[in-house]
Amino acid sequence: MLSDQEQRVLAACDACFEETLALTETLVREYSVLGQEQGVLTAMEAALERLELPVERVAMDAPSLLQHPQYAPVAWSGAGRYCLVSALNRDAPGRHLVFNGHLDVVPAEPIDTWTRPPWEPWRQDGWLYGRGAGDMKAGVAAMIMAVAAVRRAGVAIETPLTLQTVIEEECSGNGALACVTAGYGGDCVLIPEPFGPCLYTGQTGVLRFRIRVDGVPAHVLDATAGSDAIETMQRLIPALRTFEDELNAEREPPYDAFEHPFNLNIGRFDGGNWASSVPAHAEIEGRIGFAPGVAPEQIMRRFEACVARAHHDLALPGNAPHVEFHGFRSPGHLVDLEAPGIELLGECHRALSGGEPERYLSTCITDLCAFHVAGGVPGSCYGPVAERIHGIDERVDIESIRHTLKAYALFICRWQQLGD
Repeated sequence: MLSDQEQRVLAACDACFEETLALTETLVREYSVLGQEQGVLTAMEAALERLELPVERVAMDAPSLLQHPQYAPVAWSGAGRYCLVSALNRDAPGRHLVFNGHLDVVPAEPIDTWTRPPWEPWRQDGWLYGRGAGDMKAGVAAMIMAVAAVRRAGVAIETPLTLQTVIEEECSGNGALACVTAGYGGDCVLIPEPFGPCLYTGQTGVLRFRIRVDGVPAHVLDATAGSDAIETMQRLIPALRTFEDELNAEREPPYDAFEHPFNLNIGRFDGGNWASSVPAHAEIEGRIGFAPGVAPEQIMRRFEACVARAHHDLALPGNAPHVEFHGFRSPGHLVDLEAPGIELLGECHRALSGGEPERYLSTCITDLCAFHVAGGVPGSCYGPVAERIHGIDERVDIESIRHTLKAYALFICRWQQLGD
């Protein structure tokens, strides 16, 4: 049952829905891959100011972040990099609600595989297309406009509420961690990741790695005088697949419901420097998932041992491969479905849809990690429906954005009552 006040809020959501889509498109136009996020941050800051929401920059080189045990070391400097928060009623009584969404996206190359350039959003047959449209700029727009809709409906937001728009979700998780360590952890966090209107129940741990193999360069007139690093790396990769199989053989509930939940992905392979020279180096970067309850450091030790063992057992030429870890070294976790905020999210879903929300156990990771592990803050993901995320012609279902907008606005109204 919806109160008169809640019906006004939902009507305000409909009234600002086109504005929500326009904001999504504005964000998509900023191709915010790693190192190129300034444009989208500027656009986001302008949008918050236009909506008369306060804006604060949270630095990515703050000592509270860099010294935190969950900080993920990265190869680039955090100097000059920042996330944005909009904190309402910071010192007010009541439970602190946080909405968190990331503005960074993964690369869309090769561009010529897309129907249109990935930073030129377009709408077709009920879908909005573009890199980051689903993952997760539509969700960011919906969570921000939900606050605007509540205020436009004449409903005062009196308890603490913080909007967070962060970077580095796709590579390290350090953006969300920066907000948590800056004091914006809150009492409950909702993240509109594009998994649909589901109760997100858990996620795997993730470790990112880089492996380098060195060979011996030589002219192809006598290729046997050299040692081909690319071929050596190709011989090493099956050992990593064997390690992946070992992790999956160890799966326990609830991940035993999956045949293969802990995935290895080699996302980049680089090697050699000249077509007529035996390759002197080869390098891969990738990620591997692992079970909740397992420390990243344990997986790191096992991974290094796997590489060293393969070098020995396969009698690979040259020195042992060099292994390093950068970016994600994040533990997995299961969501507390009995936390007040999660129960309330289910209640809001039922009020809008008339049915029970489905549950979604993830084989990837989100910024929930920063809140759960570093801050002890319960939370879940609940967002639009998207397809082809990280793929070609990424798209998000337009009406699912409307549903997310309304669910978050309704949640804000009822959260305040929960805090009384």
